[in-house]
Amino acid sequence: QEQLVESGGGLVQAGGSLRLSCAASGIIFDIMSMGWYRQAPGKQRELVAGITSGGVTNYADSVKGRFTISRDNAENTVYLQMESLKPEDTAVYYCNAHRTSRGGIRYLEVWGQGTPVTVSS
Repeated sequence: QEQLVESGGGLVQAGGSLRLSCAASGIIFDIMSMGWYRQAPGKQRELVAGITSGGVTNYADSVKGRFTISRDNAENTVYLQMESLKPEDTAVYYCNAHRTSRGGIRYLEVWGQGTPVTVSS
């Protein structure tokens, strides 16, 4: 069964750092695109960072220069290193895995259960 399990969330003061991890099982990890999304209370879920199977990364403008996504295919794990955290980074962070067809359609999509991050001012 496909499963993504996030860890590493918690409470941190503004300016601090956290490292989120997402351990995958039941999927062929090294062919999947991986991503981190977040959803703050009352807001829609948004993409934070993504990394393709080839290691190409992309980031939301709001986190560029502060967050770094990486993957370890040997450990079937994707990471999100978060630096210089701000109160507006407070959200539940979700891990995502998917494949994308040549036509741009996602398939084999899997979501984790989320890990909360709270940044105090």
